[in-house]
Amino acid sequence: MKLFKLTPLLLLFVFASCTSVRVATDYDRKANFSNYNSFAFYKPGIDEAKISDLDKKRILRAIDANLQAKGMTKSQSPALLVSIFTKERERVDVYNNNFGYGWGWNPWWYGNNWGSTVSRSTEGSLYIDLIDAKTNELVWQGIGSSQLYTGSDIDRREEKIREIVSEILAEYPPGVLAKK
Repeated sequence: MKLFKLTPLLLLFVFASCTSVRVATDYDRKANFSNYNSFAFYKPGIDEAKISDLDKKRILRAIDANLQAKGMTKSQSPALLVSIFTKERERVDVYNNNFGYGWGWNPWWYGNNWGSTVSRSTEGSLYIDLIDAKTNELVWQGIGSSQLYTGSDIDRREEKIREIVSEILAEYPPGVLAKK
């Protein structure tokens, strides 16, 4: 009997710990991505991002490492400018697991409500924009959405940021995943 009461809560924790990053990308089909071999950060855009300066630094370091791993170099005269912005929202999930003994709804009375669980979390989206430095036009955008880690474990926070950035930039340049 107690197992049935704890099962929904246990499943909630298992699935919450396995959350992944949802990624969407878009790009200019006319852009020649093989010409983009250097980058720099676009300071005015980054300054606008509404997150702590420490998290900005973590994001920028992760972007730098990912782009350099793709063979790009950081430059004073770059081919691409990198900008970021963020969005945050509270997510509320309600899980109704009514394990009644044949009890149910009728127009005058509703039965047992065992197993109802409410989960609140903060979900954030990170946008990474790649802008052609010559034309000042957006050529690629990646968006990663995930549950945010808001605790005080700095290592865990950095790992989550690296995971989000890596998942987003895994799809740059366009078509790289299709070729593998």
